[in-house]
Amino acid sequence: MPAYNAARTLEMTYREIPFGIVDEVILTDDCSRDGTVEEARRLGIAHVLVHERNRGYGGNQKTCYDKALSLGADIVVMLHPDYQYTPKLIEPMCHIIAGGLYPVVLGSRILGKGARKGGMPLLKYVANRGLTWFQNLMLNQKLSEYHTGFRAFSAEVLRSVDYHACSDDFIFDNQMLAQIFRQGYEIGEITCPTKYFDDASSINLRRSAVYGLGVIGVSISYRLSRWGLTKSRLWKKG
Repeated sequence: MPAYNAARTLEMTYREIPFGIVDEVILTDDCSRDGTVEEARRLGIAHVLVHERNRGYGGNQKTCYDKALSLGADIVVMLHPDYQYTPKLIEPMCHIIAGGLYPVVLGSRILGKGARKGGMPLLKYVANRGLTWFQNLMLNQKLSEYHTGFRAFSAEVLRSVDYHACSDDFIFDNQMLAQIFRQGYEIGEITCPTKYFDDASSINLRRSAVYGLGVIGVSISYRLSRWGLTKSRLWKKG
């Protein structure tokens, strides 16, 4: 769980984790100012890692994945501690990977009517659909969305991609998915209800615009690399 100011929602998220199949919980705190670390320790989370400086959303995930791999994880699930995504889907997502169907599974807000029903703002929904259409075109894929924060990976995938080459900012998620496709892996999706409320994390309009431009840049860079016109560490084949 990559955490930043998640003290109010952490317990709700943690209590829904299916501990029958989850062996370890890792929370990395990115210099929160609201007592997230204290709340995590009160709940008894086994691995609470604290950044001495704010490293950003992507940097936070890198620490989480590094720790998970060091613990010998077979499957790693990235779950936001803001209770926007339900932990109850961890079990089916993991079963898809353990059963050998897909090495990566995304909890998609767009499959079905979960996004708008859960309160996703119309502008965000339209932007999501537009950016996803463009990325599917550039990456030659058919995902329902690239922007969900609920993801499960086999350890093999995490070891194969160079996620440390990705940005420390929000565009990390997008770059990592493109890396996964570049390595030849397939990605499965499962319908995921979502909740938009005051304590759920969200980026402002300016940062959303920067993210959108970054998504376009990632897609173009990926396509140019596939055509052999550019080289980047991001798209290096393992």
